[in-house]
Amino acid sequence: MNLWFNALAGGALIGIAAVFTMLALGRMTGISGIARGLVFGGAERAWRASFVLGLVCSAPAYAFVIGRSGIGTSAANLATLAVAGVLVGVGTAVGGGCTSGHGVCGIARLSKRSIAATLIFVLAAMATVAIARHSLAAAP
Repeated sequence: MNLWFNALAGGALIGIAAVFTMLALGRMTGISGIARGLVFGGAERAWRASFVLGLVCSAPAYAFVIGRSGIGTSAANLATLAVAGVLVGVGTAVGGGCTSGHGVCGIARLSKRSIAATLIFVLAAMATVAIARHSLAAAP
């Protein structure tokens, strides 16, 4: 399948999940908040576990149906990936949410805080890519 179709279908599925979560549960689809509630407990662990399980199983299910996952591999080692994961977790805690919560749900609600957070996410990502491609690639 074409890359643009995959991106379009993925975006549509994220939007559908966000609408369904709001209609069915009255909750925002912020992945970091869902994961935090699952890890640190609460009365709503069942739906959170189902949501996270769906996220984890979606790539293998896609690969099974299509015949390939379309997901590339990382050149980073496990320690680097673990540090990156911790930094993302800290960033979502400091930023009061993640790209799904702010970028999808918050912007849809026209939240000024979410619009500002999403702009910061995008600018930080652009800076990270620029540094990684131009500075680190040239390092010996």
